[in-house]
Amino acid sequence: MTWWVIVLEALAFAAVFTVIVFAAYRGDKKSSPAGIHNYPPDIQEEYFKTHERVDVSAGSKSVILAKSFGILLFTGILLVCALIAGARTFWQGFLLTFGLMVCIGAYDTFFLDWVLFANLPQFRLEGTEHMDKAYHQKWFHLKGMLFPGIVFALIPAALVGLLVTLIR
Repeated sequence: MTWWVIVLEALAFAAVFTVIVFAAYRGDKKSSPAGIHNYPPDIQEEYFKTHERVDVSAGSKSVILAKSFGILLFTGILLVCALIAGARTFWQGFLLTFGLMVCIGAYDTFFLDWVLFANLPQFRLEGTEHMDKAYHQKWFHLKGMLFPGIVFALIPAALVGLLVTLIR
């Protein structure tokens, strides 16, 4: 596997991920249970003071469906990346995918969450626009990247490793 191909794939994956995030937080989509689930608890509480309370727990049907869709989508994207990069074994596919997932987790946390989410009005839930400090909670997003983010990354990594083994 060639390092420059992997770097280009990481950049392309970041671009695709950014498009997915912006599409998921357009209009009313951000106030879906799966969207609200990604907001800090104090923002959720403020939002539910003026909106119907819905289940946004990690075990809710909508959150599980959204996360499952994400796993399948990332598995497909990262399988293509692994094959283009030349992965031939389970461990090559697994390590490449896990590395790309860790990179996207860092990009999501340090840029999308800490910079864009915290500062762009389009990510603010209705009724929480005044909560600047709550939107700048770096520790909330960092914790989410570390756990369950790293554990979440293991799933598509294992699936891609398995699929690489079956394909090659």
